[in-house]
Amino acid sequence: MSAFTAFCRRHCLYLAWFVSVVATVGSLYLSEVLKYEPCKLCWFQRILMYPQVILLGIATYKNDKRIISYVLPLTVIGGSISLFHYAEQKIPWFSSIAPCTVGVPCNVDYLNFFGFITIPLLALTAFILIFLLLWFGRERGGAEDEQA
Repeated sequence: MSAFTAFCRRHCLYLAWFVSVVATVGSLYLSEVLKYEPCKLCWFQRILMYPQVILLGIATYKNDKRIISYVLPLTVIGGSISLFHYAEQKIPWFSSIAPCTVGVPCNVDYLNFFGFITIPLLALTAFILIFLLLWFGRERGGAEDEQA
């Protein structure tokens, strides 16, 4: 096992918590400071990200990796919504599948750095990072742990 992998396994809760804090602060900055009104899909992503700050924060404080099995589904669902949202922004015919009819349209790009970095892509990146950190940091039984 490499030193990087060992570091990530040892500090997975803290690193995942840090990613969730950055994602939450970033989304609040965009909506409360820059006044970008979140669309319906953005709200669903927030609903799945915000509790992770609290759950992972408590788990980090207690060094309790049992929380991982509860947080992983939140990241998978949130990442799936982010992926759908990103596809809706970047693939023209995708927005006709489930159009946002109330409030801000989901296919609006408030941010569009380099032509592909948008808010849903940033959220997807956060969900993927949290998932990977928790997946590799989860407790494993058997011969794999004995070899490490």
